[in-house]
Parts: sequence; C-alpha cells; structure tokens
Amino acid sequence: MNELYKAEHFTKLVETLSQRGILQYDYFVNWAKVLTKIEPIEKELHILNAAVGKEDIEGVLLGIFKEYPKTVKAIPALLAIREKSIDILIDKTNYIHRNFDFKHREFTDDDLNSLVDFVMQSGLGKMMQDRNIRNLPDYCTGVEVGLDSNGRKNRGGTQMEQLVESFVALFCHENDLEYLPQGSVKSIKAAWGVDVKIGKAGKNIDFVIYKKSTGTLYFIECNFYNSNGSKLKSTASEYTKMSELWKAQGIEFIWVTDGKGWLSSIKALRDYFDYGNYLLNIDMLQNGYLEKIIL
Repeated sequence: MNELYKAEHFTKLVETLSQRGILQYDYFVNWAKVLTKIEPIEKELHILNAAVGKEDIEGVLLGIFKEYPKTVKAIPALLAIREKSIDILIDKTNYIHRNFDFKHREFTDDDLNSLVDFVMQSGLGKMMQDRNIRNLPDYCTGVEVGLDSNGRKNRGGTQMEQLVESFVALFCHENDLEYLPQGSVKSIKAAWGVDVKIGKAGKNIDFVIYKKSTGTLYFIECNFYNSNGSKLKSTASEYTKMSELWKAQGIEFIWVTDGKGWLSSIKALRDYFDYGNYLLNIDMLQNGYLEKIIL
C-alpha cells in the first residue's frame, strides 16, 4: 500500500463507520432453544399446575410428588436454575447445609417432605398459592426466555458474522471462488489440501476464501463494537500479532470491523492498519472492496 492510498483508505474507513447497530430479528430470543428446555418437563408442569391457588398447597404438592414423582425434576426450571442437586445453607450460625436432589429416582417420604419444604422456603410455593403465578408452563417459558437473554452476547457476535457472510457468499458465487465459514486447520486441509497454522489453540477463522488460480488463502475475521472499551485495543493488538503468523505462510488477512465504539479507539485501528493489513467496514463491503483485494 502506498502512503496516499493508506491515508485515503483509512480516512474513508473512519468516516463510514456505522453509527447504528446491526441487530437482526433473531438476536432477541432463541425460541427453538427455549422450547427444547420446556418440552422435557411440559407434562410435569401441567401436573404441578393443579397446586396453583390451593390453600393447603403444601399438602397438595406432597400428594403430587408422591403420585407423580417425576414432577420434582421441573422445580429447578421454575426457579431459573440448571443444577439438579443443590446445597442450601439452612443454619448460618452453625453453618449447617441441606442437600436437595431433584433428579428422578425412588424418593422416600422424608425426601418428598424436604422437597416440599424447599418449594415453600424458596418463595415459589407462596407465589403459586397466592396465584401470583397462574400458569406454570407459561411462567416457565418466561423464565427460559430470561435465561436465554444471557446468550445475547454470543448472538451479538454472530450477527456480524451473518452480515459479513452475506457479502462473502455472494462474492464467491459470482467469482467462482470457494469459501469456508468457521475454517479450522482440519477443514482447510480437507477442502483444499493446504496445511496451515492458525496459531491460537482451538481457534477457527470466521471465513476462509480460497483462490484456486493462485493457491492463495484469505482469512477473514469480523466483529462489531457498538461501545468502546479495552476489548477493542486488545483485539487490534491480537490481530496484528496473528497477521504476522499468517503472512509468513502466504495467507492474506482481511479484518472486517465496524461500529461507533471505534471512534474512541481510532489509534488502535490505525496501528493495526499501519502494519500493512487489510481493514474494511460494512460500507466498504457494500462498495466492492473484496473485489479490489482478491481479484
């Protein structure tokens, strides 16, 4: 890259950084995952629903647990926990614990009384008794939706991958090129017979494009930062080091990144770019920069 091109390219990149997010409809809730969590306990939730609104809820729950012991396995889900065996500190002064085991098995009467006590002491029983929870299957679906929100961070990362792949797939199709999503040492070898060193143990490359006419591999990594933070600088530094390893193998590296978070970390981007690495944003993908680099 000559200095004039570098200056113009970097200025354009900064000027066209996206000021808006890239959220897509599938970011909010992974409904398929939610339903897979509900399905194994759906029958048990409907049975337990018979206890809702009952004055003698402890007696009703005990009766349900005795007649339908499999219903016990649904209790953790109603409290937004994944563990099937839980230790509770029941006496803080003497540091005494009690174990509550929700795995289905042959329960003794003491086990079942203990589990009823757990439901009541946790507050779940009172919520059911007072009809603050009216329908356990619907309530549990809501709990799972809440738990699934923890996965939004990962989905936020895949949103950028999905967006970039729409450009990569079309570009490769139109130009008779092959590509792999989540390329690994093994999959690259299987696809094109090329041995590579990716460097970071267990790391996959977001996209790998193979140009058969020259035997050249292009590694593409992508991310989007809507807010600033130390992560941006560390990512730029990591890619600078990794690109040296890849360049030594004749591999071209293209980093596609975007987001207004970079506006407070321009120097980190510039430092990476000054090493002679390719740096693109979404606007540049839209305007044919893959063609300029690869064709």
